[in-house]
Amino acid sequence: MLYGPLIRRWLQQHDTPEADADDLAQEVLLVLARDLGDFDHNGRTGAFRLWVRSITANRLRDYWRARRSRPIDGLDDRLAQLEDPESELGRLCDREHDEFIVRRLMELIQPEFAPSTWNSFRLLVFEERPASEVAETLGLSVNAVLIAKSRVLRRLRQEGQGLVG
Repeated sequence: MLYGPLIRRWLQQHDTPEADADDLAQEVLLVLARDLGDFDHNGRTGAFRLWVRSITANRLRDYWRARRSRPIDGLDDRLAQLEDPESELGRLCDREHDEFIVRRLMELIQPEFAPSTWNSFRLLVFEERPASEVAETLGLSVNAVLIAKSRVLRRLRQEGQGLVG
């Protein structure tokens, strides 16, 4: 599933051992799959990612409460911040979410494009090189480079609709 690695990363950021993080991530994914039909977006940007983080925070609370032998210094506060989209941690998680989803979407769509199209996009967007320089480097016209960028961005938007803010 798309969200599995991101959920595991959030779990491990809260001192969850790797083996337990895998189990907890599976629990979170099961809840998501089970309750997805009841999820109500209400037109709010970021509602799904906040829902995922809330489920993750609740599973972490349950996990650490069941293991009372370990001190839980500040855990409740950290988990509340994880759930709060306005907190520093919430904003950090939103940024991490968006970067993760974009990287994953790019991996999924890259095979759909010719190498020259993909390289035009990469050089323009990620290396921020001028279109004229990219065109010269790749032996294309400036127009072809700009069209390539547009095609990849359009496909990314289609694939990522509703996933990234």
